Amino acid sequence: MSSDFSSLLPSALAYRESGLSVLPAVRLQKRPRLPGWKNFQLRIPQERQIVEWFSKPEDAICVVTGQVSGNLEMLDFDRGGDRFEAWKQQIPLELFARLVIETSQSGGKHVIYRCSEPINGNMKLAMGFRDGALVTLIETRGEGGLFLCAPTLGYTIEQGSLTEIPELTAQQRETLLETAWSLNEHLPAAEVPFDSQFVPEDRPGDDFNNRGDVRALLVKHSWTFVKGGESELWRRPGKTNGWSASLKDKSFYVFSGNAAPLEPNRAYSPFAVYAWLEFGGDFEMAARMLRQQGYGGDLVSTVLATFVNHPDIEVNKVEMPTDPGPMPLELMRIPGFVSEVMDLCLATAPYPNHVMAFSGALALQAFLAGRKVRDPGDNRTNLYLLGLAHSAAGKDWPRKLNTRILFEIGAAGCLGERFSSGEGVQDALYLSPSMLFQTDEIDGILQSMNRSKDGRYESLMSTLLTMYSTANSVYPMRRKAGKEAPGAIDQPSLVVYGTAIPNHYYEALSERMLTNGFFARMIILECGERGSGQEPKVLDIPERVIATARWWNDYKPGTGNLQSWHPIPTIITQDEEGRDVLVEARLEAEREYNRAERKNDPVGTTVWGRVSEQMRKLALLYAISENHREPVITKSAAEWAARFVTHQVRRMLFMAGNHVAENSYHADCLRLIRKLQETPERQLPHSLLLKRMKMDAKSFQEMITTLEQQGDIATSIVATTGRPQRMYKLIRSM
Repeated sequence: MSSDFSSLLPSALAYRESGLSVLPAVRLQKRPRLPGWKNFQLRIPQERQIVEWFSKPEDAICVVTGQVSGNLEMLDFDRGGDRFEAWKQQIPLELFARLVIETSQSGGKHVIYRCSEPINGNMKLAMGFRDGALVTLIETRGEGGLFLCAPTLGYTIEQGSLTEIPELTAQQRETLLETAWSLNEHLPAAEVPFDSQFVPEDRPGDDFNNRGDVRALLVKHSWTFVKGGESELWRRPGKTNGWSASLKDKSFYVFSGNAAPLEPNRAYSPFAVYAWLEFGGDFEMAARMLRQQGYGGDLVSTVLATFVNHPDIEVNKVEMPTDPGPMPLELMRIPGFVSEVMDLCLATAPYPNHVMAFSGALALQAFLAGRKVRDPGDNRTNLYLLGLAHSAAGKDWPRKLNTRILFEIGAAGCLGERFSSGEGVQDALYLSPSMLFQTDEIDGILQSMNRSKDGRYESLMSTLLTMYSTANSVYPMRRKAGKEAPGAIDQPSLVVYGTAIPNHYYEALSERMLTNGFFARMIILECGERGSGQEPKVLDIPERVIATARWWNDYKPGTGNLQSWHPIPTIITQDEEGRDVLVEARLEAEREYNRAERKNDPVGTTVWGRVSEQMRKLALLYAISENHREPVITKSAAEWAARFVTHQVRRMLFMAGNHVAENSYHADCLRLIRKLQETPERQLPHSLLLKRMKMDAKSFQEMITTLEQQGDIATSIVATTGRPQRMYKLIRSM
């Protein structure tokens, strides 16, 4: 039986009007019906989309939680609302009366509210055993989540309204969450030391776990004892009522999200509590101090032998680039023209790809504004963008869409496809000083540059580097033998939108490319897994998109006519707050540059040296996308650009460090480390790792010895049901 779809449309429109991202859903599967629904984690559907969706028979309606719906969060009491009454009794009456309460189709309860501050992702708050199985009793739907709601069949609002959802303070939200956490029936045991048969038995951390006074340590750090018993209850610093953690069998289980540096939903051994509260998670330092206090035996061993494989310790002897992860989706959205082109791309692509849609739209905007605008520092809009995705992930659709738009406005002649040589790029820009090159498989070009001794590839690299830097200058054309100098290119604007397969791209880079500025000039974005497909659509390009693109094409600030036009780009001003953000971002980039310089890190200095320039280019693009007629570089534009560039630079450095090799032997070492990194436990047995490396046993063993001596991996012997097995564990990322 389905809900009457005519009853869902008015509710969907009302929910949207109240600021909720609402979608049609499949009731029995509790999922959105739309294949590309994750785009609506970032923006609310348009009214016409709501009408289109819900004017057809739909049996369910769902709401996307998180920032897109005004920091919306839902507490889900599962198993027929098993723990709802116990939770309700501990919530202040005046707070409970404000909440929206809904009964779900399974008899559970939904508690719905907004928060005045950003919320985190979905969390499991309470677990327990039911019918012999460990199940979730209470969990949240937060950033990136969703839930089915009334008037879907089986869902009933008991209190409040989804069109008038209350906004709670962070402290009120914490009360709701901590009360739910306190109802957890299953406390995981703190991690125990590695099998003592293979590591020293008298480590200071183990000794502190056995006889250390963790209660005195908690009191020292302003934790408050609340209640005794088999499971003691403790209150975090700064909180005046309730409780935030439990202590049972030497396992300190934290369920508050505001007990930093301790994290929620995690059990800590006494040694881990000591290391985090006293030394901020530096387990080596914590163990040294404990040994000075008399913990541990007299065994003299190296720090590595003492601490490798301790579950509470992350060995990191040398500071290496950390992995911030792929670019968050919310950073790949800017208002105005770029988002409008993205929406069209996502609506029509057979496999909608948010990263590629953003990259293509940003490249189009950068090209259209080339030689026409600049910021107060004379930074231009020329960019080298690279989208990394696997085959058949939708890499070509944004290129096709850009071509359609440029054809509509009569600018298709400014498109380039492949780089044949440096001279070819120069000749093309001489004829059309502003160009958009859209090229696939750019990794193949890089491999050719690395392997070929042909001078044309060296010329291509030199041209790409030079064109990027002369966008606000003049590029003199080369003089051919026996001929007059052909002249110069006035303020060339070359925008490159390339695509490649992730591993192929990074492995195609050479150490020289990392330090000559080519790598630092790239904006590299990764697509991750291919999303769900959708039925292809043929849609007209919205008139607003064509009108904006045509406005840019016709905009010619400067002097002269079309044949001898000398551009004098318009200066896009910065407001005071935007300027302050960019100044602080520049100072932070300079601090990173200085750190890299002190470490004698040529790649770090090269990349961080370009960060301020990249931020200012992107802030400029944000401003002109948001308002092409009266753009201003605001605080929002500057903050977005700073966050975007900082994240992608850290990701680029991490990925380069894990893939770019100085020679073939180094490449094999990096490949072995990646094999270990790809496993959840960061370790593999000898036989399996040897098989995956596909190399002879002698070379493999030589490499293992080298990595052990460098401190990258550790070897142990593990007892199994058969014969003992040699195990290799990664202890430091490269």
